[in-house]
Parts: sequence; structure tokens; C-alpha cells
Amino acid sequence: MDKDRVKGAVDDAAGRVKRQVGEWTGDTKTQAEGAAQQVKGKAEKAWGNVKDAARDTNARANERANEQANKDLEQKPAGARK
Repeated sequence: MDKDRVKGAVDDAAGRVKRQVGEWTGDTKTQAEGAAQQVKGKAEKAWGNVKDAARDTNARANERANEQANKDLEQKPAGARK
């Protein structure tokens, strides 16, 4: 799990709390700050998801390349291997 996903989850939760406190107290500034923090948190989570997906895709591609290389080695005659 990417650190951006964790930080995003924390910011999202903190923003939700701040926004709710602003609603309860009638403080529109606190509400707006909380909403902005939530948006920031959601963006951080999304960026973390993108980075995780890229990392996973890269790992799968490397695994497939290694599997193919091993198959190629197994298929070559013993004298043709270097």
C-alpha cells in the first residue's frame, strides 16, 4: 500500500470530522476547510491507487518476462545455450 493512500485516508477522515464540527457549530469557515481537506485526501488516495496499480502492473510484466525467458531456455537445445 502506498503512503499516499494512507495519508489520503487520514486527510479524508480529518476533513470529514472538521466539516461535521463546522456544521454543528454553524461555522462555515470550518465547514469549508473540512471539505477542502476531504478533497485533498480523496486526491491523495486516488494518486496512491494509481501508483499502486502501476507498481503491480510492472511487477506482473516482469514476472511474465521472466517466465517467458525460462521457457525459451528450456526449449533451446543444450548445445545452443550460452
